[in-house]
Order: sequence, then structure tokens, then C-alpha cells
Amino acid sequence: MRNRFDTELSNLNNNLIFMGSLIENAIARAAKALENFDTELALSVINDDNIIDDKEKEIESMCLKLLLMQQPVARDLRQISSALKMITDLERIGDHASDISELVEYLASYKTGNEYTHIFALISEMARTTIGMVNDSIDAFVKKDETLAHAVIDRDDVVDKIFCDVKNELIKAVRADSDSGEEAFDLLQVAKYYERIGDHAENTAEWVIFSITGVHKNKLVL
Repeated sequence: MRNRFDTELSNLNNNLIFMGSLIENAIARAAKALENFDTELALSVINDDNIIDDKEKEIESMCLKLLLMQQPVARDLRQISSALKMITDLERIGDHASDISELVEYLASYKTGNEYTHIFALISEMARTTIGMVNDSIDAFVKKDETLAHAVIDRDDVVDKIFCDVKNELIKAVRADSDSGEEAFDLLQVAKYYERIGDHAENTAEWVIFSITGVHKNKLVL
């Protein structure tokens, strides 16, 4: 029975890693679509979001079956409960990649002036940072690397700082040209989605630490 349980637990880990790869691909494609105003690529990200949703449901079902198979030891419970929490954050990251992609068509239709060049550069920096956070949170899970998980958490402050910079720059741009308010709002939405992706990557890293140590920042101990 234990051998079967271990096999199913390994299968769970592999599926979680695969879901992570889907997420990494989605946000990278969303960032590329935004950078190039590629509406076709953006649409493919939107259409593929249901694959991520289906994978979340599959992993959730696997976790519940594992909990019912036998009485898991504390280490197993940490791994399964962490997986359940992580897939929720990963699924939300996929949603935000889709949200960003939905805005690409609108942003492509605007006549962007030079005053937005710096803002797009800041948003590109947010994209690179959050993609790195997601990639590293998955790597930390695969390698059981607590140090890497902590590094992901620390980088969320960088994302928050860039978001504040984007917001301040957009306020300046709208004050200089009140007719650009709609475009500014859409760019702020994009930045906000990246800020949320950073938050979800941070959450994922925190659950990786819990899976290793049995201690979560919210004082959950197992």
C-alpha cells in the first residue's frame, strides 16, 4: 500500500511541475504579446487558459485521493496540503496572464506617444521579474530549495516598487495629456496584474517553504 502511495505522490509532484511549466509558458507568451502588440499570440494565451484550469482540477482530485488512500504521515500531509495551496496560486497566475493578453488588443489600437516609452520599459521590467519569480518558485519546489524560495519572497518588494513607479509615471502622463486617460488606465491594469502575479509567486514560495520545514508564515505548523 505504501509503495502505491509513494508512486501516486511522485505522480502528483510531476503533475504540479507540469502545471508550473504551463504557467511559465503562459506569462512569457503574454509578456511577448504585449511587447510586440501581437494580438494573435495574445489570443492563444487566452484560449489556452482552460488547459491550466483543467490541470488544477486534476491535481486537486489527485490530492484528495491521496488523503483518502491511507493515513499520511506529517511529511506527506505537508506535501499534499502545499500542493493544494500552490495550484490555487498557479491557476490565478494563469488567469492574470490571460487578463494581460486581453488588454493587448486595446493597447495595440492606441497611438502611443514618447511619454509612454519609459512606462512600457518599467512594465517590461515587471514582466521579467515576475516571470523569474514564478520560474524560481517552481524550481524551489522541484529542488526542495528553501534558500531559493526565500529569494523569491524577497523579490516581491522589487515588483511592488516598480508598480508604484508605473503608477506615478502614469499620473504624470495623464496630467500632461488628459486625452490619454483610457490608455493610462489599461496600462495601470497591466501593471496591477503583474503585481498580483508577484504576490501569487510569493505565496507559492511560502508554501514551498512549508512543504520543506512544516512551518508557514501564518503560524501554521505541521
